[in-house]
Amino acid sequence: MLKLAYRYLQQQDLAEDAMQEAFIKAFKNLHKYDGSSTFGAWLKRIVIHQAIDDLRKNIRFLELDENSEISTTDEHNWEVEDHCAVEDVKHALEQLPEKYKLVLKLFLMEGYDHEEISEILGISINASRTQLHRGKILLKAELKHRNYERFA
Repeated sequence: MLKLAYRYLQQQDLAEDAMQEAFIKAFKNLHKYDGSSTFGAWLKRIVIHQAIDDLRKNIRFLELDENSEISTTDEHNWEVEDHCAVEDVKHALEQLPEKYKLVLKLFLMEGYDHEEISEILGISINASRTQLHRGKILLKAELKHRNYERFA
């Protein structure tokens, strides 16, 4: 869970604080755990919410765009070069603006769908799709900048 919080906050002390707060919230709300998901998934969601809340407190949170139309036909096409290491993708992701980075992390790393992302971030489903699409374009550009030509 610490690694999960760190993924969003990028500072060990902030991640530790967020994880501790999340554990306290989980303990206080244990009676609300209904068993509809695994306990780990329930706790993970609390940690992510806490990390994002802390992130919003510590930086000026950028407004997520609300576009009415966007194509998501390539939403599941996330192919990368064989020589492109996971660490390279993670580092490139950290270079993106916060509003794109959050949606990309929730979608790619945590496996949430747009409905879940919209609920977590308090945005519309369409805003989630928009940020994912734009974030993917920026991520490809960052990887291209790092000499992964396939992302042209």
